[in-house]
Amino acid sequence: MKTAPIAVLAAFLVAAPAISGVAAASEIFSRQTEAAFEDVRQDVSDAIINRGYVIDYTAKIGDMLERTASDVGSTRKVYSGAETAQFCSAVLSRRMMEADPANIAFCPYVVFYFHKADQPGVVHVGFRKLPEDGSAESKASRQEINRLLTEIVEEAASN
Repeated sequence: MKTAPIAVLAAFLVAAPAISGVAAASEIFSRQTEAAFEDVRQDVSDAIINRGYVIDYTAKIGDMLERTASDVGSTRKVYSGAETAQFCSAVLSRRMMEADPANIAFCPYVVFYFHKADQPGVVHVGFRKLPEDGSAESKASRQEINRLLTEIVEEAASN
């Protein structure tokens, strides 16, 4: 009897990476553009700022990976440019957190943009979608934020 739960757990642990990989792909919304990386950076910034939001932080993820490559024993160049812009909306975030205080986990919102080292001429712009579950109020508030982020990404990728 005791081996059955262990076998089930082992099977789950083997399958979990495959399951999470499939789910992770559907949780990302992204678009591609052939604009220059610097132009996309500015387009993302403009799309956020022109809606009245303030970019709190820009993470230079590509620079960090480049800077730490030798420290972790890597020689592979992943990006020729990769950043994220984070911001929040007082109105949308309040609505989301009033629906469920645990929704604090989804603030700030993050838009990424990157240029893969092995794919010259293409910049990817996107965001990780907020899950649309929970109470009706929580679901509606997260859907509204996903719509906002989709608009920002679409605008930045279309310029």
